[in-house]
Amino acid sequence: MQPVDNAFQEFLFWLLAAVTVGCAVLVVVVRDMFRAALLLIASLMSVAGIFVLLNAEFLAVVQVAIYAGAIAILVVFAVMLTRDVPEANRSSPIAPAAFTMAAVLLGALIYSIMQAEWDLLPEDVPAPLAAVFVDTPARLGTMLLNEYVLAFEIAGVLLFAAVIGALALVRER
Repeated sequence: MQPVDNAFQEFLFWLLAAVTVGCAVLVVVVRDMFRAALLLIASLMSVAGIFVLLNAEFLAVVQVAIYAGAIAILVVFAVMLTRDVPEANRSSPIAPAAFTMAAVLLGALIYSIMQAEWDLLPEDVPAPLAAVFVDTPARLGTMLLNEYVLAFEIAGVLLFAAVIGALALVRER
């Protein structure tokens, strides 16, 4: 029964990887900024799904809460509050140079990934080091919701007040 589970996990990984890459490419290609922002949210959510498959639930929650939940929503609000968004999507004379630079950076990234030595942790990892990987997310969550809950709530209220203030500033009289 174990090989079926691994095959299903591998299928889910490749599906989420394809969604991530496809949405990321569409973010760059799509001309409508609002749709690009929604595709960015979809890409970030599928990265969170990959984190779940890797048993990194804490990173998945952080990915959803911070990136998909806060930054992408901020981008959507910025697009919604910007006037003449279609006018801002015109072609630029530096587009070929930007595409060339992006291709060069992609090539350098692929070369770096291919040349790197990807060593995994050995099987005989000492117990204190292995405990760091198991206990750290739970300890961080406990500290965040027990010892530092006041600072966490103050930061949330402060960010909420900043969004309300920004909306009040850009609102038409």
